[in-house]
This record gives sequence, structure tokens and C-alpha cells, in this order.
Amino acid sequence: MDPEPLIFNGIDGATGQYLLPPLTPRDISKIAQGEKLDPAALQDLVQRWTQVSQPHFGVKALASGDETNLARTGWGVVFAHDADPAIREALAPLLARRKAHAGAEKEKYYQEYVGIRAYRPDESKQQFLARNGAGPGPADPEKVPYYLLLVGDPEAIPFRFQYQLDVQYSVGRIHFDTLQDYAQYASNVVEIESNPPQLQRRAAFFGVRNAGDQATQLSADHLVKPLAAKLAGELPGWKYDTVLAADATKARLGQLLGGADTPAFLFSASHGMGFPNGDARQAAQQGALLCQDWPGPIQWRQPIPPEFYFAGEDLGDSTALKGTVAFFFACYGAGTPRLDDFAHVATGVQSEIAPHGFLGRLPKRLLTRGMLAVVGHVERAWGCSFTWKRAGEQLSVFESSLLRLLQGQPIGRAVEFFNERYAELSSDLTSELEDVKYGKIPDDVEISGMWTANNDARSYIIIGDPAVCLAAQPSTSVS
Repeated sequence: MDPEPLIFNGIDGATGQYLLPPLTPRDISKIAQGEKLDPAALQDLVQRWTQVSQPHFGVKALASGDETNLARTGWGVVFAHDADPAIREALAPLLARRKAHAGAEKEKYYQEYVGIRAYRPDESKQQFLARNGAGPGPADPEKVPYYLLLVGDPEAIPFRFQYQLDVQYSVGRIHFDTLQDYAQYASNVVEIESNPPQLQRRAAFFGVRNAGDQATQLSADHLVKPLAAKLAGELPGWKYDTVLAADATKARLGQLLGGADTPAFLFSASHGMGFPNGDARQAAQQGALLCQDWPGPIQWRQPIPPEFYFAGEDLGDSTALKGTVAFFFACYGAGTPRLDDFAHVATGVQSEIAPHGFLGRLPKRLLTRGMLAVVGHVERAWGCSFTWKRAGEQLSVFESSLLRLLQGQPIGRAVEFFNERYAELSSDLTSELEDVKYGKIPDDVEISGMWTANNDARSYIIIGDPAVCLAAQPSTSVS
């Protein structure tokens, strides 16, 4: 009997069909066998996994707890070479605060990569670091700080550079449409850190489960529900609300994103909306969260109306989210590259997804309304990646990351588990493909599982400053 096909997330808003049809493990295995990794990037991944498995942290060895101390790890901001100087001025309050903390002991631990030190077009991670005095291996804050904030859209500073840099460093990104939005985010972070809001320790887990849809049934049953239960067992000081299936409507999500029931932390799993290249809705609504309002693929076979999904435009101007953090498991939930990362073996050519790469409108608007950071996915989210062959649920990466985050550690430090997972899988996948190249009969199920999980782990990014921490106080309603 042939293995079951692999199911992917993402719905085409223009047609109501899946962005990518289910593919067999053999289909995915063929794609994986035709994909070539950059040798320098692969070497970094292997080095990272060697460090982790020894074990070793991404920043050079420090005393326990120092990884969260900017005065020991450093903080830097990376601009594009042609960035408008007014953006730097708009961010000045945040930069001054980070300089005061990161440069408290050593001035070099705070760095601004601007002008001749800024990111240059088509520059690799290795080239950028070499120009700025650092080489491969664990981050050394004496040379380049561990926490790095990229400022610019994916055309100015590509997603691939962010993926590469994130292997050893803790990386976040911001890009806004106006100087006012940059200034608003900087002001929000400084205000929240200076006078933390009295947020209760409450986390909400929002899991859409659409009828006749294997992707959301998989994520609701094997990601959202068990993840909430595991965290409740590990960290009982929080109150956990699970919103599943029929309750996971657009109206309910609005209550959780700035409405009357906003938690300190929100985890959401759903389809992300996708639109064809050039579609007028793409820039504003790509990555919007498709909710339970969608009747599913069997009952609904036509374009998806806005009433079914939650987009950036659904956030009111008075939405209050100060101090909160969100994690979106959804296609394009964080951003969209210009070129399709899904390799095409037949032609060897990447197709264009969009006229240019961009960050999602929803997370950008959330940040201007007080949310500190959003973790989301660039490109497609791979629903099969949190289940491994027939071994059942594989939630350790999600659980470990969220545990650190809810414990108050910087978000960049919290999501390091995804980078470690990416390094491990890349190393294993490369070894497997090398064996196939020299005659081993390919195990399509094994290769397809490695490949999808590898791409999934790589593509999670932080939108926001990687040094921010969730602002939450002990809840009086939790024993």
C-alpha cells in the first residue's frame, strides 16, 4: 500500500482551492533529491548542530542565565545600505535603550550596522560577518552582537540572509510602511519595558478545524490541543484557554487580538491565505488567518470572502495589545518571498510568488498596536512537519520554545530550538541524500519527512526585536 500523501497548509483566496495539492512522499523525495544547498550555508548548519549536540549555546560559552543579559550577549541593528536615515531617527528611543543595556559594560556590545557597515545587495551571511570582523562559529559579542534586529523589507535584506544569520545569532526583523509606524513600535517597546503593563499570565491556543480539511484537523488535534495540555503540565502558573473547532471563528479571534478577551500570549494554527502573483489583495491579505467560518473544501468551492479570514484591516485603530506576543502557524503568516522556495526539479527555475517580497500586513499592524513580537512562517507551512512518520506527535520544539517564552526569556532566545532543529535536519538530510547519490535506495518516506520538517523549521522568523520579553504578571485567578 502506498504511503498516505502529505498535506500542506494554505488556501488560494482567488479560487478557494489549496495552494498546493497533497503530494506523496515519493513526490517530495524527488524534489528533495534535486535541491542543492549552498556549501557555505551547509557548513554553518553542520557546525551549529555539532555545537548543540555537545551541547553548546549559539552564543559563545557564558555563565548560566547570561544568555538573556544584553550586557553579556550584545545587541545590534542591521540596516540596508540605502536605508533612509529618517528610519534610524524614528527608532532612536529604542536604540538608545538598547545601547544603555547592551553597552553598559563594553561599548562594542552595542552596534549599528549602517552606512558602509550596512547590509549590501546579494551579500551572504559569511560576507557580511567577514566585513564586520566576525567568522563562522558561535556568536562572539566581542565581534558581532548575538541579538540582531534587521530593519528593512525582504527585497532590501532577503529572507535567505535572515535564515543564514539566524543559525548562530538571535535575529528579528521589522519593516513598516511609514516613519510613524517605526516610531510607534520603538515608543511601544520602550514604554512597555519601562512601565510593564499588568497583563495576567493567560495564554490562548486557537485551533481552526474545518470540515473535510485534513490540514486543520491535523493541526488542531496534534498540535494545538496537545501543546496547550503539555504547557499546562510544565508551567502551571499560567491560565490556558483552548479555543478549538466550532469556537475558532473570526469573531472569536478578534476578541483575542485586541478585543475584550486578549491574552498575554496567543498561539494560532490555521490555513494562511494566499493570492496569485499580482492580485490586488495580495499585499494586504496574504497570510491572513482563515477561521472556522470557512465551511471547508467540500462545501465551499469558490473564492474566499473576507468574512472568513482575519486580516490586518480587521484590527481597529484603538486596538490595545501592549506587551503581548503571538505565534502564528499558517502559510505566509510572517511574510512572502518574491520567489517560490518550493524547488522545481523539472525546470530548475523558481517561479514568482509576488512582485516583491514583503512582511505580512497582520503582524506589522499588530506591532504598531502594542504587540512586542510575532513569530510566524515565511512561505508555506508544512502541516506534516510536527508529526514524524508513524511516531505520532512531535511537539518538543514548539513546547520548549513556548516554555522559555512564557518563563519570561527574550523571544530570540526562546525560538532557538527551531534553529537547532533546522541545523540537525539539514545535517541529517544532507547525509541521507549523499548516500542516495552513491547508490543507496532512497527511503521516500524518510527523505520526504526530513525535507518538509527542515524547510518548516528554517522558515520561522521573528517580526520584532529579538530581545523583547513577554510582559505578564502572576494571575490572581490561577492557584
